[in-house]
Amino acid sequence: MVKARNLRNGGMVAIGGAVLLLGACSGGGGTATPLSNATAPCPRIAILADAADLTRFRPGGGQDLTAMELNASLSGFQAKCDYAPRQAGLDVTLTPNFNAERGPAAQGRTAEIPYMVAVVDNGNHILSRATYTMQVEFPSNVSRTKNEGEELSIRIPGQPQAAAAQKRILLGFVLSPEELALNRQRGPR
Repeated sequence: MVKARNLRNGGMVAIGGAVLLLGACSGGGGTATPLSNATAPCPRIAILADAADLTRFRPGGGQDLTAMELNASLSGFQAKCDYAPRQAGLDVTLTPNFNAERGPAAQGRTAEIPYMVAVVDNGNHILSRATYTMQVEFPSNVSRTKNEGEELSIRIPGQPQAAAAQKRILLGFVLSPEELALNRQRGPR
């Protein structure tokens, strides 16, 4: 497989070109283009530090362990990028990962956890933002769980290399002002 970014290296151009020509003559049906196996660039993807954790407390119960209903964290993500059809830009497929803990004050065995995904430019201007809800179920006698969110598709319009270099994708929980203040007070975990 020849990656498009390898073709930029001066000494690799001749070798890459020869590999592309040989690949085109391999009798693969003639439907593949020289860059059909190229790897698309990905924008930087990050979890917002201030919105990486969500701790909910029972209303009016204070902020101690006995009043905690839910504690969740964004633990990571899987991402892959591809060229959009008809040169429409860059397609990013993103799947967030969550850890969740049912607190002593929780009333039920399920929780809805709101999270968001935003595309921002280098000046931190929000270009697009979408909100999702993760439904978490805690089986009997289980207070902690790991969940994978739904697979999300994000299209960033424009030239793919420029889109990857000039845009970022940010993940975080949708927090109330009190939840955000708590995260900022205790710092990243």
